[in-house]
Amino acid sequence: MGGREVTDWQGKRVTVAGLGVSGIPAAKVLHGLGAVVTVVNDGDDERARAQAADLEALGITVRLGDGATLPEGTELIVTTPGWKPDKPLFAAAAEAGVPVWGDVELAWRLRGPDAAPWLAVTGTNGKTTTVQMLASILTAAGLRTAAVGNIGVSLLDVVLGKEQYGDLDVLVVELSSYQLHWAPSLKAHSAVVLNLAPDHLDWHGSMEAYAADKGRIYEGNRVACVYNVADKATEDLVREADVEEGCRAVGFTLGTPGPSQLGVVDGILVDRAFVENRQKNAQELAEVSDVNPPAPHNIANALAAAALARAFGVPAAAVRDGLRAFTPDAHRIAHVADVDGVTYIDDSKATNTHAAQASLAAYESIVWIAGGLAKGATFDELVAGSAKRLRGVVLIGADRALIREALARHAPEVPVVDLDRTDTGAMLAAVREARTLARAGDTVLLAPACASMDMFVNYNKRGDAFAEAVRELTTADG
Repeated sequence: MGGREVTDWQGKRVTVAGLGVSGIPAAKVLHGLGAVVTVVNDGDDERARAQAADLEALGITVRLGDGATLPEGTELIVTTPGWKPDKPLFAAAAEAGVPVWGDVELAWRLRGPDAAPWLAVTGTNGKTTTVQMLASILTAAGLRTAAVGNIGVSLLDVVLGKEQYGDLDVLVVELSSYQLHWAPSLKAHSAVVLNLAPDHLDWHGSMEAYAADKGRIYEGNRVACVYNVADKATEDLVREADVEEGCRAVGFTLGTPGPSQLGVVDGILVDRAFVENRQKNAQELAEVSDVNPPAPHNIANALAAAALARAFGVPAAAVRDGLRAFTPDAHRIAHVADVDGVTYIDDSKATNTHAAQASLAAYESIVWIAGGLAKGATFDELVAGSAKRLRGVVLIGADRALIREALARHAPEVPVVDLDRTDTGAMLAAVREARTLARAGDTVLLAPACASMDMFVNYNKRGDAFAEAVRELTTADG
């Protein structure tokens, strides 16, 4: 079962690990195919019991409070992405010779013979924006597509849900490092690793293991492996990948592109990869002003999306039209308001240092609102690289001292306001403090470089609180 396609699921004994967002659909799909399904789950709380009752009503066995023991006779484990590779269940599976798949692997195996090819996107930051840009470009080209995977739409639902989704020409698939770890046979049409920075190391065990799992996205690619010229680690992953004969390495860069690259020339996004005589020719795709917002890291996302679209044969005009039609999700370098000549920007989605670094690089003179849960991150590199742009800093959240200490080391002349509070009202105080530090022409930037859960339910609520605080400034002025 580990290496070949499974066509007859009748009577196959499959264990589903976890009741999560992907575990429940996987259990239902496998049960519907005739497999004998047992779901195991570590937790045994009220929510888990309610979910278990729903599955048991269908005839699926659910075992709560014991996710460590391998059910007798198991022939395959299908795991939810969040389960760590070092779980005892997986050690028992390895000892018994039982393969482990994720829901992405299961969806890949269940595709029909005429299934839509996959354009796959991963990276530490920018995945969802790039996927949405790419879907917009493909739609502008008249192609039927869906953005699926880690973006919140179950791959299983789309692969098997013809009634709902119809016949699609191509799938745009966002993949996390967790999902890639459990997807050994995935072979995309084309794929990109946008960037690599330390993240989820508690899950993967090391940066090397994290990078290796990201690199799985290139394995077996047919047409193009797209990499970030500014991030050599992504190019190294392409070099190490075992791809189909004729698959090309295609770079994207914010500078002037060389042959087999996409880049920027005089404010124009250009393609020197998917053109005749790429040694001498370049194809104009769009203007930088067509990218919303035109911050450097977002232009990089647009180039990556354009590269995958061009690999799929999309004409240049559709790249421009798709980028113009794209609207970014909330809390991603979103313009909130201008007050007294100061611009207020909400990038609450910048939950790690890599994302915050990209955000800080987009503006010249910044009053930075930062802090939250650091998740083991260090801030010296971020602060040192951004110090010259900082007019002032307002710190909030549980781990703000880590940022304050980095500022003392690398930007001692920058004024810092340290708000010793973690209640939700702290955001209003932070915005008011930022206003006193800012001058006309400055940007007040919420790019926390930290997770939000010390103060807010999620980064969306944190961004909402910032926007509300900025609106109070404008109301007070009125």
